[in-house]
Amino acid sequence: QVQLVESGGGLVQAGGSLRLSCAASGRTFSSYRMGWFRQAPGKEREFVATINWSGGRTDYADSVKGRFTISRDNVKNTVSLQMNSLKPEDTAVYYCAARAPVTGNNYWGQGTQVTVSS
Repeated sequence: QVQLVESGGGLVQAGGSLRLSCAASGRTFSSYRMGWFRQAPGKEREFVATINWSGGRTDYADSVKGRFTISRDNVKNTVSLQMNSLKPEDTAVYYCAARAPVTGNNYWGQGTQVTVSS
């Protein structure tokens, strides 16, 4: 089992940048596939980015490709999301997620608010 705590959200103007971090507890963090999701008011939670256990493979939603970068540090047990060229439509609560390699169980953080003003 893993516990996730996000940080780094806030208010930023359009065109600005933010870096989200997710700290994970647990000895097997390096074996988990990690990801970021977001949920805007009145909308369903949507996929943003994912990274495999080694960090060698990443995938992004089309809406953030070229602007967001996901990375992980398996020594520090963290996963980050660098967000550049932010747009008002990026405004949402951002959630860190982990998927266990054998059971496929999903774990979620509590979320961090990102607000992009126009």
